[in-house]
Amino acid sequence: MAIQTINPFTNKVMRSFDEMTDKSVDMLIAQSVKTFNSWKQTSYQQRAEILHKVAALMRDKKEHLAKIITLEMGKLIAQAEGEILLSADIFDYYATNAETFLADKHLEPKYGSAYVRCSPIGTIFGIEPWNFPFYQVARFVAPNIMVGNTVLVKHASMVPQCAIAIENLFNEASAPNGLYTNLLISGKRASLLVSDKRIKGVSLTGSEAAGATIAEEAGKYLKKSVLELGGSDAFIILEDADIDKAVEWAVVGRINNNGESCIASKRFIAVEAIADKFIEKFKEKLSNLIVGDPMDSKTELGPMSSEAAAVHIIDQIKRSVDAGATILLGGTRSDREGAFVQPTILTDLKPEVPAYYEEIFGPVASFYRVKDEEAAIILANDSDFGLGCSIFTQDTERGERIADKIDAGMVFINHPTWTQADLPFGGTKGSGYGRELSELGIQEFVNKKLIRISGLSDPL
Repeated sequence: MAIQTINPFTNKVMRSFDEMTDKSVDMLIAQSVKTFNSWKQTSYQQRAEILHKVAALMRDKKEHLAKIITLEMGKLIAQAEGEILLSADIFDYYATNAETFLADKHLEPKYGSAYVRCSPIGTIFGIEPWNFPFYQVARFVAPNIMVGNTVLVKHASMVPQCAIAIENLFNEASAPNGLYTNLLISGKRASLLVSDKRIKGVSLTGSEAAGATIAEEAGKYLKKSVLELGGSDAFIILEDADIDKAVEWAVVGRINNNGESCIASKRFIAVEAIADKFIEKFKEKLSNLIVGDPMDSKTELGPMSSEAAAVHIIDQIKRSVDAGATILLGGTRSDREGAFVQPTILTDLKPEVPAYYEEIFGPVASFYRVKDEEAAIILANDSDFGLGCSIFTQDTERGERIADKIDAGMVFINHPTWTQADLPFGGTKGSGYGRELSELGIQEFVNKKLIRISGLSDPL
């Protein structure tokens, strides 16, 4: 089976790669395990040296690496460059802070003394998505390497050149063979690999269906797993919000990464008092976006990641309209070559409408008007997802009180859900479990080993 790069701006095949054979994959896993046995004995300083080199190389090659992202999945070039810089920051962050994060925790037992030590557990398997092809890998790889684990990465099949480029960065940084290993294989074969006894844990970012499959396999073989499965983030606008600022961030929250982000603002919930004002300005901003070539710095909205993604979104819109939704803006393909979808706003959404309960991964905003704050909270929580949420109010104490009532892993006040190295990332409900980034992200795939020291006279 060939793994292909298809440029979504033109829908033309750029490059093809042969999938790895079972024999090749077996040899690569064996090498990763062999490397773990020596890597786990290295110092934090030795591990950090590799990651700092990778980060420096990313910054040096920013323009080149960003172009690969844009050509493979359509991200705007400026945002692609931003992703490279964010990824470099994540590598530096863990290289700098891991030793502190993983330091022994001293306990005070009734008798004797004791402490908890964080130890590596082995080779960890990461299954990564296409929408942030460097950032998603960085947040999985950097903490695990600093723990002393080795990593196998099965990247999304539509970004093979990004996958190869990341492995090349580690090679150029003089990482030992087997520390970071790229596997060019299908998703089905990735699921089968979870059963391999040599793999000690698995992390996946992807769809609910993929997450359920991986969780089932990991559970069957008693392996730790971390899942980030997307979301349908609510964006609440209260009557005391700065409407112009809320509209500005609403556009960013929905359109960033061409709308193809797990933490994109997808459900816009405005209280009745300001709903008309908000939607009028929001609609105007979306309708005036510059749509075009993602390599052009003036473009504000590029293509979807693939023709299949564009077709799927149009199908979601059609099924929603058939079930009673109203198109307030857009709703169709753009009249141009490539995987383009017009900026769209849907309203009149009821629980039976697909757009009410499905995640729409593209430039489609669902708009709701509600009576008051209480109704906004109820609607925000009426979702199978629980990744992020945004609350816009000029009363930050009020925002914090509401945040406490939101069923989500992350709540941002006066800003769309966002990410950075020192903030934990993850969700609840159908959005998965576990955390990445920050100190929490380095604690997932470690053995928290208790070491107890007793005196000869201590009781049993």
